[in-house]
Amino acid sequence: MTIDLNALLNQIGKDKGINKAILIEAIESAMLSAARKHFGHNLNLETKFNEDSGEIEVMQFKTVVERVEDPDTEISLEDARREFDAEAMVGDELGKKLVTNALGRIAAQTAKQVIIQKVRDAERGVIYDEYKNSKGELINGIVQRYDRGNLVVNLGRTEAVLPKREQISRERYRQGDRIRGMILDIDRSARGPQIILTRSHPDFLKKLFELEVPEIAEKVIEIKAVAREPGERAKIAVRSNDSSVDPVGACVGIKGSRVQAVVQELRGERIDIITWTPDEPSFVALALSPAEVTRVVLDEENHAMEVIVGDDQLSLAIGRRGQNVKLASKLTGWKIDVRSVSVVEEEAKRARAALEAIPGVNFTQAELLFQEGYRSAQEVADATVEELVEVESYTPELASELLQNARAHVEKLQADGVLTDTEQEPILTDLFKLTLTEDLREKLIKGGFATIQSLVVAEPEAILAVEGIGEAELAAVRDATDNFLRVSPPRDRFGAPR
Repeated sequence: MTIDLNALLNQIGKDKGINKAILIEAIESAMLSAARKHFGHNLNLETKFNEDSGEIEVMQFKTVVERVEDPDTEISLEDARREFDAEAMVGDELGKKLVTNALGRIAAQTAKQVIIQKVRDAERGVIYDEYKNSKGELINGIVQRYDRGNLVVNLGRTEAVLPKREQISRERYRQGDRIRGMILDIDRSARGPQIILTRSHPDFLKKLFELEVPEIAEKVIEIKAVAREPGERAKIAVRSNDSSVDPVGACVGIKGSRVQAVVQELRGERIDIITWTPDEPSFVALALSPAEVTRVVLDEENHAMEVIVGDDQLSLAIGRRGQNVKLASKLTGWKIDVRSVSVVEEEAKRARAALEAIPGVNFTQAELLFQEGYRSAQEVADATVEELVEVESYTPELASELLQNARAHVEKLQADGVLTDTEQEPILTDLFKLTLTEDLREKLIKGGFATIQSLVVAEPEAILAVEGIGEAELAAVRDATDNFLRVSPPRDRFGAPR
C-alpha cells in the first residue's frame, strides 16, 4: 500500500512546528542514503519528492559518452538513443526512475533513522530560533528527573537543564514539582537539552524583584547592584528616579509582602535591601547593614576601605562566617576591612607613643606625624627628607634631623631586641584567640592566614588550598571562628576579651 507522504508531512509539521520543506529535505536525504545502500554507492542517484503523487522518487542518472568506461555512471550513445531518447547527444545526462519497492528492510531502517535524526535536528533548530532571544527571561517548568546532578526540566515543547553549578545547594526537588528559573544560555551544540537555566545567578534575584515590584518594571526604581550567597543571604542596592518614591519601601511592600514573595521563591534566602548612593564611602557603610558604621577611611590607591564600627557592632558587621562583609564587598566592588573602635583607638594610642619615643619628637610633633599617616618609628626611618618636609612645620633641616634620630632609634631597638612599634608586633597572635590545635594554627599561618578576619572572609576553597588542610580541618576552623564571633563585649580587634 502506497503511503501519501503529503498528509503525513503536513501532520508532523503541525505537531512539531517544523517547516514542511525541512521535512521533505530530510526524507529525500534519508531515501537517498537507503537507495545507495541498496543499489550501490557508485551509482549517480538523486531523490525528489513528488507533490502530486505524495511519493519520494529515486532517479538514476547516466552520462551519454562515445566510449563507456564506467557502466554505472555512463551509457553509450547507441544505447541512450534506443532506451531513452532518439535525439540523445554525447554529454547529455539521462535519468530513469528506479523501483523503490525493492528497497529491503535494512535500507528502510536506515531511512527511518536518518529521518528521525533530521527531524530532531529540525526540532532543535526550531527550539533554538524560538528561545535564542529569551536569555535573561524567567520561565516555569516541571521537574522531570536528575541526570548526574543536573536537573532536567520540562518546559512543554522542549526540555531544559538546570546544571548543578546553577542550583541552590539547599534546594531539593522531586519529579513533578513546579520550578522557576532564568534562561542563562541557549547552547545549540549541546547533545542534550539546549536551554540552560539558573537559580543561583544574581540576575535571577533581580528578575524576581522586577516581577514583584511594578515600579522596577516601569523604570521608576532601578536595581544598581546585586550580590548573593545563593540560598543563604543576598544584598540588593536600589535607587529611585522619582524623588517621591522610596526605593527600599517600594521593594519591601506593605507589611513586607513584596520582598517576602521573593524570599519564598528562594526558599528562605535572607535579603537586605539598601539605598544606592554615588558617594562610595556612604554606599559601603549602607552595604554593611544591619551593622551601624562609625566612620570609613578611604584608600583609593588600593581600592579599599577601612570601616570602623562600635565594639558591639563588630560581629554583626562581619557576619556569620564573614558573610555580611563579603556580600558588602561584592555589592560595592571595594575591598573592606572591618575594625572595632576600641582596637583603632588602642592602635592609635600605641602608634603615637611609638612616634613620641623617637629622640627629639615631642607630643605635638608626634601628633603631626600621626596625622600624616606615620604609625611607627620604622616608617619614619624608611621615609626620605622630601617626604618628611610635607609634614606641617618641618623644614628640610628639621626633617633631616628627624630622619637621623629615627634611624638611630630603630637601630638601637633592634640591637636591644626590643619591639615597640605596632607594625613590628606579630599580628599572628590573633589566631591564638581561636580554639585550634597548635599544628592547625601553624598551617594556617604558613598558608597566609594571619588574622581571624582573614579566615572569616575567606572562601572555603582558599583555606582548603593550604597544605595539610582538608574538609575536617576546614570544619574545625569554621566552628572556631563561629564560636569566637558569638562572644560579646569585645575589647580587641575581633570582639574577644583580652
